[in-house]
Amino acid sequence: MLGKRRRLALLAEGRFTPFEAKTAVGVLRYRPDQVAAVIDSTRAGRSAGECAGVGGAIPVVADVAAAAARGADSLAIGIAPQGGGLPEAWRATLRDALTRGWDVLSGLHVFLADDTELAGIAARSGARILDLRRPPERRTVAAARAAEVDALVALTVGSDCNVGKMTAALEVTRELERRGARAAFVATGQTGMMIAEGGVAVDAVVSDFAAGAIEDLVVAAARGADVVVVEGQGALHHPGYSGVTLALIAGACPRALILCHHAGRDHIRSAEGAKHPIPIPPLAELRRAYETAAAWVCPARVTGVALNTLELDERTARAACDAAARELSLPATDPVRFGAGPLAEAIAAFRGRMHAPHA
Repeated sequence: MLGKRRRLALLAEGRFTPFEAKTAVGVLRYRPDQVAAVIDSTRAGRSAGECAGVGGAIPVVADVAAAAARGADSLAIGIAPQGGGLPEAWRATLRDALTRGWDVLSGLHVFLADDTELAGIAARSGARILDLRRPPERRTVAAARAAEVDALVALTVGSDCNVGKMTAALEVTRELERRGARAAFVATGQTGMMIAEGGVAVDAVVSDFAAGAIEDLVVAAARGADVVVVEGQGALHHPGYSGVTLALIAGACPRALILCHHAGRDHIRSAEGAKHPIPIPPLAELRRAYETAAAWVCPARVTGVALNTLELDERTARAACDAAARELSLPATDPVRFGAGPLAEAIAAFRGRMHAPHA
């Protein structure tokens, strides 16, 4: 992972749940072979599967020493706290890992390699600090170049943050590959970067160049792919994170959109302390909003709905998918629970129509 084979300890102290430890959960779902343990002293003694529903028997341990006993040789921060700062309580854990010569992989907005104390420990032990949110040196102003690629570009978009946009993108990419398509996944956040071995954390790029950074990635990925699936970020209606969503739409120039929603969620998860609740619009209204926003640069259509039904029982989850399909007259599924087949099939059919000879 990111330069070499690793045995990771995922730091998720006090927050190892499916929704609080998004990075840890993503790595456990898609790269479990590189995880030795999860660090959360409040849940030590349990398994990853018991705590987060992924990772099976991978152990949850109390500290770095216990993770080392399980064979860990690197530490990855598995939580993205709001604001992206380093909780002071984690500093001792980072010091311990770096003193052992472990590389530290961080998706925080603060750059740990710029921290004098931590950088000094790393220099003495030979460890590396990999700040995944450090923006690329190349600064590109987007010019809708991605609209000209031959590959079909599909972007996952959401009703809110943390509804499963990365997971849907990865599941659709895998399903397309299983069906014989040349599919490429473009990572746009720190978790996706750990899984895909590259990409850019678009929310850390200066706003003028965010769309350009995505444009560069999409154009490069399209050279060897029939379909480029771009990981979405934020949400168009979110008061804090709509900007990153618009940057992705403008930079990727998608032709297809996969609308992602957490079934049962009815309000935007705004910043802590927000006093003005913002309702999530109906799916049909979300579709219109995203298609309208996309058309400002490159026309796109929602081709399917990816629901996150984690909190629902099987029967209720299927009913939620059926209801979404009826509302939009589009395929709808939970790509983790029920498979991404309907979404991949819709993408393939859309691409076929794009490349069909005109009558």
